Amino acid sequence: MAIKLYELCGTEAERVFSPFCWRSRMALALKGLEFESVPWRFTETDRLAFAQHDKVPVLVDGDRAVTESWDIAQYLDAAYAQTVPLLRGNPAPYVFVAAWNDTVLQAGMVRLIVSDIPPLLDAKDRAYFFESREKRFGTTLAEVTADREARLPAFRASLQPLRHALRGRDFLGGDAPDYADCIVFGSFMWARSVSALPMLAGDDALHGWRERMLDLAGGVARRAPHFGG
Repeated sequence: MAIKLYELCGTEAERVFSPFCWRSRMALALKGLEFESVPWRFTETDRLAFAQHDKVPVLVDGDRAVTESWDIAQYLDAAYAQTVPLLRGNPAPYVFVAAWNDTVLQAGMVRLIVSDIPPLLDAKDRAYFFESREKRFGTTLAEVTADREARLPAFRASLQPLRHALRGRDFLGGDAPDYADCIVFGSFMWARSVSALPMLAGDDALHGWRERMLDLAGGVARRAPHFGG
């Protein structure tokens, strides 16, 4: 039975835009595992009742359902130990990368692109998204992303730790990517999938890393629907 991955999308089933779904999607790609993408929308929580969960990604492998991107990575390494490992040794560095990614990179990115997401949704999901996100931010989404072009240089400057981590290496995992690369790349694919705002300058070392990630596994990420951000 093929692996299934429930992934967030909008009106276009092929446009997957959850950063956490992209972590799992790239994890499967790095391990060379084929899977079936199952489209899921924000208001379809009932469709995940079988997994006793309310958000994606959810991976289904036979009679096993695994929730949360971190747990999916651990499961894939345990269940498919003969393939390339995602987590090498002590998990602490990956936990740190995820924490930095979520609190710095992703937290900064959302304030630049969140208003680009509603046009990708149908009426029901759009209403949910506006209500939930504007409650979270305490203001309108248009106000959250106001003057974003002017704020873009500060966001790019906040990524300096990532540039340092990539000095002298092609990937965060070294000569080859590992789950640390999946974590960070997931956020960039989120932005690329929903917004045309350029997250990285063309001469940025991170741009070269992102290009290498886009080309992995036969360019699976590069072929995904995107706006180029």
